[in-house]
Amino acid sequence: MNVPVRQNSTLAIISLVAGILGWTLLPFLGSIGAIITGHLARAEIRREPQRLQGDGLAVAGLILGWLSVATWIVGILIFVLFFGGLFWLGNH
Repeated sequence: MNVPVRQNSTLAIISLVAGILGWTLLPFLGSIGAIITGHLARAEIRREPQRLQGDGLAVAGLILGWLSVATWIVGILIFVLFFGGLFWLGNH
């Protein structure tokens, strides 16, 4: 009985690592990389399910990437609103 061995998708592993880097060493670039490679990995795994696994790794990378991007957007929005409000108050 030969059971085919499925290997983890390299893109899924890269997505997870980039997602972690997006929260630590490469704040924005790592998150974008995690999102891109996560979507590519999930497509690759769906195309070749008998050969590849690692959908959970890709999903974890996607979640980390999207959460980091959302945090950046909210942070920038708060920054602009706060200092825009201070500028508006200073001119009145």
